[in-house]
Amino acid sequence: MKRAALATLTLLALGTAGAQTRTVTIGLGYFPNVQFTPFYVADKLGYFTAEGLTVKYQHGFINELMPLLHQGKLDFVVGDPEDAIFAKTQGADVKYIMTMYQKNPVTVFSLSPIASAAALKGKMVGIPGPFGSSYNALQALLDDAGLKDGTDLKLATVGFTQVDAVRAGRVDAAVGYINNDVLNLARVSGKKVYTLDISGAYPMVGAGLIGTGKSLSGDLASKVVRASQRGLKFTVADPARAFKLAQPVFGTEGGTLDVLKASTPLVTSAWTQANGIGSSNPAAWTKAVAARVKQGSLPAGAKAADYYTNGYVSKTLK
Repeated sequence: MKRAALATLTLLALGTAGAQTRTVTIGLGYFPNVQFTPFYVADKLGYFTAEGLTVKYQHGFINELMPLLHQGKLDFVVGDPEDAIFAKTQGADVKYIMTMYQKNPVTVFSLSPIASAAALKGKMVGIPGPFGSSYNALQALLDDAGLKDGTDLKLATVGFTQVDAVRAGRVDAAVGYINNDVLNLARVSGKKVYTLDISGAYPMVGAGLIGTGKSLSGDLASKVVRASQRGLKFTVADPARAFKLAQPVFGTEGGTLDVLKASTPLVTSAWTQANGIGSSNPAAWTKAVAARVKQGSLPAGAKAADYYTNGYVSKTLK
């Protein structure tokens, strides 16, 4: 009799737990890739399950994912801060709520030395296009150095072929990512790659989680952020094991361990040690938003707090 009662209670408990499980959908940019390892790991190691969540990832380009977020077909999207800023200026109810990278990985790279922005004068610089974090970071750099496109240098739209464009000499330098494009150029050229740090002019954080008013109500966002923070923490502590766990998701064409190892130092900082991994540094946002205002792409009264919050980040996960 006792065994039967215990079995019944167990089944009831399992049924209740199942009923409380919620499916959360997260859009990840582009295609399955090593850069999303912390999220894959958070799923593989049961961090979302521990929060009572079943996670489903949907890959696609950010211009495809953001509309789905607005329509409620996705709960969250991983994108650049600029994606949240742009959507907000268009009237969307969105906010950036957790950062993957404390330092934006955008850089200017070349096969020739570039000691400062002044070295770009008279050069042709390749850009993916006049959009996104790379373009905004470059514009801030040029503004800071007093350089103008068409007068002091020329910007050439090369799509996402920056590595090939620099290697072939079609451009003198290009804007890309220090944890990806720079490594790829060094690998395919066999030469030293020179980089120019943009963070002084544009110290914005990198890609992270973006949510909507709907997904940010209740406790869902806190649960998703907490699981994601645990994924970030695990990946930083053991990138080799994280890579092994995540590779079945992104496959052999989705990136290398070298890319992941180059990415993990960008995830932590003195700020995260005090405020939690995934937390955004307000000073970075304030200066970056001020740069956007100076460029004329944001209204004069724009404030950083309009676009991001640290309210869902757990300070105990460091």
